[in-house]
Amino acid sequence: MLRVAVITVSDRAARGEYEDVSGPTLVGILEGMGAAVVATHVLPDDPDRLAALLRRLADEEDVHLILTTGGTGPTPRDLTPEATRRVIEREMPGLAELLRWDGYKRTPWAVLGRGVAGIRGKTLIVNLPGNPRAVREGMEVLGPILPPAVSLVRGGPFDPDMKAAECCPEE
Repeated sequence: MLRVAVITVSDRAARGEYEDVSGPTLVGILEGMGAAVVATHVLPDDPDRLAALLRRLADEEDVHLILTTGGTGPTPRDLTPEATRRVIEREMPGLAELLRWDGYKRTPWAVLGRGVAGIRGKTLIVNLPGNPRAVREGMEVLGPILPPAVSLVRGGPFDPDMKAAECCPEE
């Protein structure tokens, strides 16, 4: 089964100034796909803390997929892509490009997103925007791609129809 961690990156949500909606939205979508959400975190826009958490989840907790939400825009505090780049060993730019391309069909502002995607060890990491609607729309396009992509990252077979529950048998 696909083991996923969800990380919300938001100063205000981390301080409790507003309720994180994007993280729980993402968890609901993943559970609806049949994935096991094994960890959720809310962090401030702190690239050092985010990079450390990404490393720990990928290296020590056998998480197959890490999805971040937030911190991908152009503001000075939006540093999720920079933290992710510090951690990944190989980029998978097509996933981030797909999110922007699909988002652009809905709103021209999607091109301001700077999210990245890549691989650390056997873990796929993808940055999603912080807006709950953008999370839902992004997962509409990424959802079917993620289980086969993660299977390949982990050295498994490619099956374009693979579901989250079929992905990543125990090693």
